[in-house]
Amino acid sequence: MPRAPKQQTVTRVLLVGAGQGGKAMIEVMRDDPAIEIAGVVDKDRHAAGLALAQELGLPVGAHYHDFLKSGVDLVIDVTGNPAVSRELQKLKPEGTELIGGAAARFMWRLVEARRQIHHLEDKYQLALRELEARAEGEFIIGANPQMKEVSRLIAKVAPTPTTVLVNGESGTGKELVARAIHRHSPRESQPLVTLNCTALPPALLESELFGYKRGAFTGAYRDQIGLFEKADGGTMFLDEIGDMALETQARLLRVLQTGEIRAVGDVKSKHVSVRIIAATNRDLKKAIREGQFREDLFYRVNTFTITLPPLRERVEDIPILAEYFLQRARARINKRVEAFSPEAMALLCQYSWPGNLREMQNVIESAVILAASSVVEPEYLPFHAQDQSLSFELRERQGFMQAKQRALDNFEKQALSSFLLQTQGNISKACFRTHSPLPAMYPRTCGWTCCDGAVTVNRTES
Repeated sequence: MPRAPKQQTVTRVLLVGAGQGGKAMIEVMRDDPAIEIAGVVDKDRHAAGLALAQELGLPVGAHYHDFLKSGVDLVIDVTGNPAVSRELQKLKPEGTELIGGAAARFMWRLVEARRQIHHLEDKYQLALRELEARAEGEFIIGANPQMKEVSRLIAKVAPTPTTVLVNGESGTGKELVARAIHRHSPRESQPLVTLNCTALPPALLESELFGYKRGAFTGAYRDQIGLFEKADGGTMFLDEIGDMALETQARLLRVLQTGEIRAVGDVKSKHVSVRIIAATNRDLKKAIREGQFREDLFYRVNTFTITLPPLRERVEDIPILAEYFLQRARARINKRVEAFSPEAMALLCQYSWPGNLREMQNVIESAVILAASSVVEPEYLPFHAQDQSLSFELRERQGFMQAKQRALDNFEKQALSSFLLQTQGNISKACFRTHSPLPAMYPRTCGWTCCDGAVTVNRTES
């Protein structure tokens, strides 16, 4: 017969003395489900621990006699007063333990050390994330005049406390600009905290930004400080701010106006010093007209604007960027791929890059994985980047038969991808679609057949 689960014993604790030491004890004990704080006692009604205990709804008082009569398992005396310790020893009920004097001071120091460790751990994690981000990406200027202007603007605004709005399409490197501003600012030694505003629903986003108090909502079993408090003295990067909910925008506006934050479920505000760098790929003026973005917040975050050009407008920088991403992919995958063939580089330069730098990074990493030699050839690039607009010189150098074969192969790959996309990956439906008439410009391809889940191409020569 299975044993019934053992019930957890709850220890009722009376805390005598509510100064800084008592406050620290409360902060640790309140999160422990095995401890019930039966009362907090201090003659000084302005003691820091009493204020915290009242916030948490704990019983408080100026005398310990009534609490001792109510029955407690443990009395912790942090007053440091020998007379109090002696009286407690006399009055405590039989079976009640008393910790005081040197033992209580040791516990207090232990609790303070634990708090410091947690604080340092938070700082360490933020610093580690910043170092990893620095290792993963660099802000590359290149030869493009627009990017040189971006570099000049970064150098101008970085030393100031001004709020910055970075505009640009997805993948253009907005976070890299934010990191460059932070690295060249007086706040460099303080944390840079980043948050994507589209990653969380509004309620969770508020809790993440501002923190929450224990009991503020279901599942809030302990106090949690928010990202603004963690970024105090440093920089906060809010990515895709244009997608932030209106109610959260109102709270963010208050932070920008007053520097005050208030945790969810708290009645008190805290003051923080945080520099805001925001980024968006949306037209915020259009969002204001549509009622999706607050006009007053727009004027707060739009103090200084930096606009990043898309990669298709930085064609002269593509060889530099491609070489940089090749070096990173080579190191990451640990594979000796040294260069691009002229044909592959021509394709990279002619492609429109709708996903910008992020797409280029992924395309080149994929090509390094596929490469069978030390050179990246066109066939290792994705279908959509291959042979879309090869120059006449390249086609001539290939010869007619090679160019014809390449064009036919690419058509088949693109058509297959299109059919699979239309049928959401259903191979049987995709095969059925391929038997519909094909354009007259491709008379040599008669259709595709499906055999055991594999799609093959059947060609007939007309």
